[in-house]
Amino acid sequence: MAYLVAAVFGLVIGSFLNVCIYRLPLDQSIAWPASRCTSCGRELSWYENIPVLSYAALGGRCRTCRAHISLMYPVIEVLTGALFVVTYAVFGWSWLLPIRLAFGCAMIVLFVIDLQHQILPDEITLGGIVVGLAASFVAAPGWRDAFIGAAAGGGILWLVAWGYERLRHQEGLGFGDVKMLAMIGAFLGWKLMLLTLASASVLGSLTAGVLMVGGRAGMQSKLPLGTFLAVAAVFASLFGAPVVEWYLAFYK
Repeated sequence: MAYLVAAVFGLVIGSFLNVCIYRLPLDQSIAWPASRCTSCGRELSWYENIPVLSYAALGGRCRTCRAHISLMYPVIEVLTGALFVVTYAVFGWSWLLPIRLAFGCAMIVLFVIDLQHQILPDEITLGGIVVGLAASFVAAPGWRDAFIGAAAGGGILWLVAWGYERLRHQEGLGFGDVKMLAMIGAFLGWKLMLLTLASASVLGSLTAGVLMVGGRAGMQSKLPLGTFLAVAAVFASLFGAPVVEWYLAFYK
């Protein structure tokens, strides 16, 4: 029953994340007005806002103008539902559960927005730094690791961006990536932040290699680092602790 509740609650939150993903890049309020068709502007009825089921019942089209509704909406809802189930399975009923759920939801929003628009909204990154640091006083990683993680996360990428710009005379990293890694450090602490950065770098390199082999990217092509950071951060949040312990065991 607990897993069912987590899944349903996750589907509902996923519907809200879709609103954030659509409106934040447009600098629109996520609270007002009510959800509406992005094509004809008609306000949606309550039964058109049921996660996944409404999309299936409407055949992926607006009931009024018959415009296509992006498949991304039910995918985000299902993904968020799965995130809630897995997070509950890992952390159970604890102080860490709502904190890591909020963090995971933020990563989903940042993943999609960076992939689509190559921006990382300050409302999430800067706000996330504050929330992560505040949460560290009541749950892991603890305030010391959180503050070190935020400072080191932002500092590392800032130095990389500064060095690349001085060397190549062009921007290599956006400042949004700097703030995002600082947020990750605030929520996860410095150890899991480093794991996230290493994992995102490997994932980004592999993706770039595949795209280059397929002729879909070149040496000067830009890839959204925030997208890879989001994937790596969710993995680190859920499964990173035993990975870090395994790695550190080699030095004991």
